[in-house]
Amino acid sequence: MTRLRAAIIGYGKMGRIRHDAMDRHGGFETVVACDTFVDPGATIPMVTDPAEVYAYDPDIVICATPNMMIPDVVCDALARGKHVFSEKPPGRNSDDVKRMRAAEAQAGDRVLKFGFNHRFHDAIEDAAKLVEAGTLGDLYFLRGVYGKAGGPNYAANWRNDPTQSGGGILIDQGIHMLDLFLMFAGRFKRVQSFIERKFWTDVPVEDNAFALMKTEAGVIASIHSSATQWRHTFRLELYGRNGYASVDGILSNSGSYGTEVLTVALNRHDKDGAPIPNPELQEIRFTDDRSWDKEIAEFHAAVATGTPVRFGTSQQALDVMELVEAIYAADDEWTLPNASTTRSAAE
Repeated sequence: MTRLRAAIIGYGKMGRIRHDAMDRHGGFETVVACDTFVDPGATIPMVTDPAEVYAYDPDIVICATPNMMIPDVVCDALARGKHVFSEKPPGRNSDDVKRMRAAEAQAGDRVLKFGFNHRFHDAIEDAAKLVEAGTLGDLYFLRGVYGKAGGPNYAANWRNDPTQSGGGILIDQGIHMLDLFLMFAGRFKRVQSFIERKFWTDVPVEDNAFALMKTEAGVIASIHSSATQWRHTFRLELYGRNGYASVDGILSNSGSYGTEVLTVALNRHDKDGAPIPNPELQEIRFTDDRSWDKEIAEFHAAVATGTPVRFGTSQQALDVMELVEAIYAADDEWTLPNASTTRSAAE
């Protein structure tokens, strides 16, 4: 197996999660990490200046920094000829993504992948197989709820400073659900929304976002992204002509979203061909979160063997960021200080 020398820029929670996944994979050697302070317990060399990681001659760079730093880190790494895996959100706005896509185009065969690990969850993958196989029939609509409680020091968190993050709960967490909507339904032509600041009134960003979207083909999707969902919740529902599938719960490091359960119900019909209410349910429960491992394995294959990236491409990153912006822009009463928005994806 090809072993890739890895540098991690941003060695907080996500940087360490990626480090662990690379160690489990076996095809990486993490040679240095960078953060604002040097962890005396670190098992690898650490630096505090991102430019210093290149003295260790990495093949790849893992970018796990706050949103506002991502474009600079990614563009610099690509310009130096490195392959890059970056966390989401992919910057603060679509202009950040376009800048990184331009650097990617200039970098030739260098791989750029963004970390949208929800696509790699077992329940999501199995639901996608049902849709792709036509088991559910023509897709009619999707519903998604993704929410949590804001938690201690919520107001002081950098994620709630729009100059650093680009927005609130929608861009921070709801972006995962929107990415799944795009995977299942394609791009949305029309967007309507309500963006709200309810409980966390001392921050400039939203703590709730409600949106209704429609594709050119007529598939409708609704999302509620919330920081006042006091019981942590993930729920994705897909309804088609032949039945429905839902994913309730999502396995995570915190374990606060519960067991990951895929429920499938296929319609049965009466003698006149009408669907019989309350079709029989089948449930599959998942207990191991393999998304981090599958995601880093895809990145390794793309770098080592040239296998195309399926999930987390820069185009997918641009699509979801433009959808986030369209949701913000669709509410005429909402303004997000110091953050760029556009209506182009909603028109």
